[in-house]
Amino acid sequence: MRLLAYLATAFGVMALAFWAYHVNYDTQDRVDTLRDLNREISSLNEGLTVLNAEWAYLNRPKRLRELVNLNFGALKLLPMTPEQFGTVAEIAYPTPQMKPISDPIEVSAPKEDR
Repeated sequence: MRLLAYLATAFGVMALAFWAYHVNYDTQDRVDTLRDLNREISSLNEGLTVLNAEWAYLNRPKRLRELVNLNFGALKLLPMTPEQFGTVAEIAYPTPQMKPISDPIEVSAPKEDR
């Protein structure tokens, strides 16, 4: 009987060791994957920073003004003035269209069950 208990204990210890081994390597794989994802996120953030800097460089008011002056003949762009904006009173709001009820719906009292 003791031999059976010793064998069961030994088998249990080996099974737990096997399980711990696999959990350890699975955890290490996931940590490596997480590290790779963090590296990729960092790289994409750096790229986004560069793109934002390029966008800010290309949208400089002085540069845009020079482009407008250079292409004035083709585009005929003029500076905006306050007179170009309208007032709220000039907005045409649609009027709600109401459909007439052709046949009124009859509502009857619920019948009592006995």
